[in-house]
Formats: sequence, C-alpha cells, structure tokens
Amino acid sequence: MIRIVIAGIFIAIFLIISIPVQVVMFLYSFIDKDGCDKKSLEIVNKAFRTVTKIAGVKETVIGLENVPKDEAVLYVMNHRSIFDIVLTYVKVPRPTGYISKKEMNKFLTLSTWMMFLHCEFLDRGNLRQGMKVIKRSAKNIQDGISMAIFPEGTRNKSDEDMLPFHKGSFKIAEMAKCKIVPIVLNNTPDILENHVPALKPVHVVIEYLPPIDVPAMSREERKTLTENVRAQMIETYNKNKALV
Repeated sequence: MIRIVIAGIFIAIFLIISIPVQVVMFLYSFIDKDGCDKKSLEIVNKAFRTVTKIAGVKETVIGLENVPKDEAVLYVMNHRSIFDIVLTYVKVPRPTGYISKKEMNKFLTLSTWMMFLHCEFLDRGNLRQGMKVIKRSAKNIQDGISMAIFPEGTRNKSDEDMLPFHKGSFKIAEMAKCKIVPIVLNNTPDILENHVPALKPVHVVIEYLPPIDVPAMSREERKTLTENVRAQMIETYNKNKALV
C-alpha cells in the first residue's frame, strides 16, 4: 500500500505544480511550437519515469531498435493496464500523441498535458467524431507527430490474449501513408489492476516488432492488415509469457 500512497502524493503534487507550468508552456508555444512539443515530452516523461520507479517495475525491452527515429509512425499496442501508456511513452523518440477515450478530457490538468502532446480524445459511440479523430491523427503523422492507438478499443479484462482489433485504427496509417510499429506488452495488469489498490514491483516485457511499411503494401495485403497484425502480436504475446 505504501507505493500507491507515494505515487498518489507525487501525482497530486505534479498536477498542482503543472498549472503555472502549463500557462508558461502555452505562451511558449506561440514563440517556438517545436520547442514546446519537445519540452512537454521531456516534462511528462520525467513524471512517468518517476511513477514507474515508485511502482518498482522491472522491464525487459525487446526490439526498441525497430522504432524509426527519423520519421513519424503509428504505434499499435495491446491494452490491459493504465501503465501501458506510462511504460511506452517514455520510450518514444519524438513527440507522440496517444488516442484516448473522451472521458480522460474531464481531468483538466492531465488533459491539458495530453493536448500539448497532440493526444486525441475518442468518443467510441460516435462514428462521425471517430472519423474526425482518424483524420486528425493522420494529419499529425504527416506533420511529423507520431500517434499511438489501442486497436482493441478498450482495456482487455477478459481471459482472451487480445480482443478483436478495430479496422478503423489501421486507417490512420493508410491515410497518413506511414509505417506501423506494433508493440506487445506482457504482465502490465499485475502492476495495479490485478490487485487494486496496491502497486506491486513486477516484471513486465515490452516488445517492439519490426515496422510494417503500409504504403508499400498492395491493396490485397491491406485487406488482411488488421487480422495479420493481430495474429503477429498474439504470437509474440504468447512467446513472451515465458519471460515474465
């Protein structure tokens, strides 16, 4: 229990201190937008690293060299824990927006940081709004901002390795003409979700699969893209169970 208390105190202090910092960052964005993006990434990464350290998480990271550093990409990853974002965000080599559920927009200070980082808020029950999010995400990638999405659409709380993937998630890469980098996470729910409210110092595995060059694919290959990526991620997920 002591870990969750310390983490809660740190998050509360960070969010309070963030208020004046965000005002400064907002003004700074008018002077140097790229600089604001990089500084926002740096600040949030430091906060996430601190939370990870408090939780005592130990990581095995595989294939990080597969992430292109000179171009924006679409990350797709399985989703079982709120720590999926914390653990993967600190490893992105460039400003990256995550596509999150619209409910996150209610947390004002947190959602402000998310907006600084080009995150998008998705209303899963509104198809028209969902298409707008897809288009904005594709535009972000074209502008050099990587995007990350959980194609399962929600956290997987079932016994299945992964929930079915939504095809719309992959439309972002097709529209942006960018590469996809699949990320597979093992054992992240054992940090918190499997025993709320305790934080446990567990071992997790994060594997970055080789980039998928969507623009180079034929129309026929794109038809099975969603199913093929899911199958590849499930295979990796089961392989890495032995490592945790």
